[in-house]
Amino acid sequence: CIRDRCNALDYLLAGPAHVHAVDMNPRQNALLQLKMAVIGMNSFADLFQTFGEGSHPEFPDLLRSARPALTPYAAKFWREKSDYFKSTHLNPSFYYRGTAGRMAWIARQSFLGTNKNVRKYMNDLLASKTVEEQQELYEKVRPMLWNGFVKWLLAQPLAMAMLGVPRAQIRLIETQFPGGLTGYIQTKLEHVFTKMPFQDNYFWRVYLTGKYTRECCPRYLQKDNQDALRENLPRLTTHTSTLANFLRENPSSYSHYVLLDHQDWLAAHMPEALTEEWKLILENSQPGTRILMRSASPVIDFIPGSARRHLRLDTEMAEKLHVLDRVGTYGSTLFAEIIS
Repeated sequence: CIRDRCNALDYLLAGPAHVHAVDMNPRQNALLQLKMAVIGMNSFADLFQTFGEGSHPEFPDLLRSARPALTPYAAKFWREKSDYFKSTHLNPSFYYRGTAGRMAWIARQSFLGTNKNVRKYMNDLLASKTVEEQQELYEKVRPMLWNGFVKWLLAQPLAMAMLGVPRAQIRLIETQFPGGLTGYIQTKLEHVFTKMPFQDNYFWRVYLTGKYTRECCPRYLQKDNQDALRENLPRLTTHTSTLANFLRENPSSYSHYVLLDHQDWLAAHMPEALTEEWKLILENSQPGTRILMRSASPVIDFIPGSARRHLRLDTEMAEKLHVLDRVGTYGSTLFAEIIS
């Protein structure tokens, strides 16, 4: 199995032969390595304190214990960023650190600082039990939630860039979505707040609160999964590389690719590299290999024809998966199987 950033720990729970986590950003791999190291230490209390609560009062000591399981880069990075796990009044959580985290904190403060009724709405939303309850709550607060300042803030390209949305994806949204960037954000957030059960939406819980709960968290933070995770940790390897370079250097017959959204950027800026990546994917696959990806565009129409004819697109499954997306910020999902 190959993925290029998220959910690698979740995949381990399915008992794969191996998961290769490929990412050009060494910081992303340093984060994954830190999670792996803390899981391997067999202290669930430390794991949940660090990545569930989003802070750890003794993180430097924890890091020293985790050091043998980290690469030199990851060890140095977290030694220099130890304050990320220090909770302060101005910044209470690791999840509000870094550029994307700071933008999430600013957006959160903008929403919650708008009106005391908005603050109450957020608390009620987090406690809601049904979608119908969420819809009633949202209708009451909609005019206050989408005030002029909040719409202006979220429509700024700089804000989107700080959240990690590349300019190429912003252009796709601006040109292909009714209402442009503002309409896109409002529509997507309304889907999350009124169509998806919020009770178990740990993605948005951590955005809004900076932490998880034991009942609402990723599976790698659930106590019952720790034994399986520790047993399967040797099956997970991180690679700081492009997907194309990884496939050149590690040729094999892979069964699953989770491509996330990086091909939006390739399609906009490096079409030759996009063609080369698909060529390498096909060369390192087998009939039946499955591919999952997403895009900011409502339609994924940039797959080169040389690759497209080797794929069977399961549009029905893709649509089902797309409406179940609890983050709710992408335009489309692709699910395909290699047929030759």
